Amino acid sequence: MASFMTNKGPSKVLALRALQYQDAPPYKEGAQSADRNMPVDPNVRALAHEAKSWPFEEARKLLARASAAGSKREIVFETGYGPSGLPHLGTFGEVARTTMVRRAFETLSDAPTRLIAFSDDMDGLRKVPGNIPNKDMVAQHIGKPLTTIPDPFGEFESFGHHNNARLRSFLDRFGFQYEFLSATDCYREGRFDKALQAVLENHQKVLDIVLPTLGSERRATYSPFLPLCPDTGRVLQVPVKEYRADSGTIVYEREDGKLIETTIAGGKCKLQWKADWAMRWLALGVDYEMAGKDLIDSVTLSSQIVKAIGGTPPEGFNYELFLDELGAKISKTKGNESITVDSWLKYAPQESLQTYMFQSPRKAKRLYFDVIPKAVDDYIAGLDAYPAQAWPERLGNPVWHIHGSLVPQESIPISFAMLLNLVSASNSVDRSVLWGFIKAYVPGAAPASHPILDGLVDRAIAYYDDFVKPAKKFRAPTDKERAALSELKQRLSHETVRADAELLQSLVFAVGKEHAFEPLRDWFTAIYEVLLGQSQGPRFGSFMALYGVGQTCALIDRALSGELL
Repeated sequence: MASFMTNKGPSKVLALRALQYQDAPPYKEGAQSADRNMPVDPNVRALAHEAKSWPFEEARKLLARASAAGSKREIVFETGYGPSGLPHLGTFGEVARTTMVRRAFETLSDAPTRLIAFSDDMDGLRKVPGNIPNKDMVAQHIGKPLTTIPDPFGEFESFGHHNNARLRSFLDRFGFQYEFLSATDCYREGRFDKALQAVLENHQKVLDIVLPTLGSERRATYSPFLPLCPDTGRVLQVPVKEYRADSGTIVYEREDGKLIETTIAGGKCKLQWKADWAMRWLALGVDYEMAGKDLIDSVTLSSQIVKAIGGTPPEGFNYELFLDELGAKISKTKGNESITVDSWLKYAPQESLQTYMFQSPRKAKRLYFDVIPKAVDDYIAGLDAYPAQAWPERLGNPVWHIHGSLVPQESIPISFAMLLNLVSASNSVDRSVLWGFIKAYVPGAAPASHPILDGLVDRAIAYYDDFVKPAKKFRAPTDKERAALSELKQRLSHETVRADAELLQSLVFAVGKEHAFEPLRDWFTAIYEVLLGQSQGPRFGSFMALYGVGQTCALIDRALSGELL
């Protein structure tokens, strides 16, 4: 497992953190500010127009869109959710990234903004999910809108309401600022009626756009409108024989051959999803929505449809999909999802996941447990750099895009990777023991004054126990390595005062050179494999400063005696 260590000492970090402005609140994990409550400094706004981070690139597209509209009308952001399943990392990533663009836009403009979390809960259920109770009961309702299917958990009005509640709880847990909308409510309450009429009046244009993308069999029966059967309640995919724009109705042929006329309003019909997406953009005035790379063709098609019915496609971009540890695209159908939001949060704070989502969204990235320590340390590095940065650099720092104007003030003088190695070397999962090492390294540090670090201690214990400990494999030193380790211990034993990390690192380098390790990397590999049971490790001088010179000497003794094997 790779380890990561930032090159910093506690005194430097504490001094830099003291430069932080004083209006930031005490750290609360997962807290997100409503940035509209914080005035934007005109100088910061001016610099934001030149900021190079991707959320500002997206925000400037929206600014141009708003300017073209000629007024400070509300800018609407949207994220979509299919409630036949539970919220997942992709849901989190899309809302987190959209929120970053929203925050950037609010820095550029005083125009009001709104984020809609939209649930496609009127879709007909295609198959019974494998992770629910009462599957046989749910199977009797295949084809019905999710909001008309009884809740298999017995807790809510319907299966759709249950999953919508889970989505809202999920988003609320992370402090996202949003407005929830249900497709069922929008259709039934008439919010979509005007846009549905636009689809009806332009149905031939819609057909001309969609039909060339379909196979011959599907072309023969396709209609953008899906009526709801008044008898069974199911969403019907049946041929539409007539489109009657004057009366706002369609005539469709039921499975038994009978022709039925129905209004398109009031939830009596819904749209096929690509037409539905376009109609929603028009009805809700959506200005921005991002989507995964796998939906590029759908975005293109829906953009053509919304233009055909009198609307303007939203701005947005297509983010890359995640890969598993073998480099294959993660897919529910493949069953290669190894990590969930809850499992990530067991080992790392939410902000580390947001940092991961901020970084290179247009590049395919591996998403598995080994990426967690680096994501945590990337977040720590952002926090540590922020106070001393000028505003142009701050606006490119992920912590600004996570926290906005309320970046936590806490210094974190120990990396997550270093904590993992401290747990490993001390062979302790007792947080009080670990805090003893931390307090010796950073005088005055305590859980109350360092809540972020305190949370990392617990998570380091959990991560070590589940991933590091099972993979540890110590080996005996070679004769050359034994001689070098013995000398290192001897020279450390002569230290009469606690040395700092740089001095200790220089000492390790000197011993490696004197014992002719070439390349010198082999000497550090030997240290990691013999003393820590892993192929890679921290900057060893920093580790010794944290672990203690005396403890390091005792660790070398244990390794040379074979006790660690």
